[in-house]
Amino acid sequence: MNRQPSPPTKATSLFPPPPMQYVNRYTKDAVSMGNAPTPPPPITGVYSMFGAQCRTGDAIIRPLEAQGILRLHPSRFDHKLELKKLNMSVLMNYLDLLEILIQCPGTDNRETKIHDLELIFIHIHHLINEYRSHQARESLRLMLELQKRQTMETTLRFSKHLERAEKVVQECLSKLPPDLKGIGVRVKIQSVDSPAVSSGESQPAAPQTTTVCEDKDRVMCDLIDSLVG
Repeated sequence: MNRQPSPPTKATSLFPPPPMQYVNRYTKDAVSMGNAPTPPPPITGVYSMFGAQCRTGDAIIRPLEAQGILRLHPSRFDHKLELKKLNMSVLMNYLDLLEILIQCPGTDNRETKIHDLELIFIHIHHLINEYRSHQARESLRLMLELQKRQTMETTLRFSKHLERAEKVVQECLSKLPPDLKGIGVRVKIQSVDSPAVSSGESQPAAPQTTTVCEDKDRVMCDLIDSLVG
């Protein structure tokens, strides 16, 4: 009897693109004009996640009793010690299962031992999940320390560049001819916020302030003006 050839399997991407029938409805024009569909309302009540029924009010890590699972360890315990015990229990129950499969594989003890192994693995998974909050906090702490270290390194590099720039400026000033040194210039600066003149009355002129331009600043301004000109 000839067997029918199986249809070729269709390759799928690990990260498939989103459904275009929804993406095309969220164009820039549709969003700016308010014609884009509104987001779905938040889920309330019971929902399914990975095949398990969950409630929105449940804790992120539910107790074992709430999941209908028998607790093998006390309420107060050391996570590290209990994980070591469970790891050893997995090894011992696996050896017992191998012995049952060798001597009497058709007995009910095989199903019992498989159930015990499943219960132990559920406890190991539950204890590891209880460390997720600590893992998130430590990850945040390491991220902040990395940002702090990068900021300090950037500040240190900027300080080094600033020192090099100041050194270059000092070297340029030291190479100037002597006739450009020791010359002081006074610059008159008139206040911009002068009072308005009312009709028929003359207001007193705003006082003028004078400041002394330092020699180094004047020389640098002249150099910049010569380069720009």
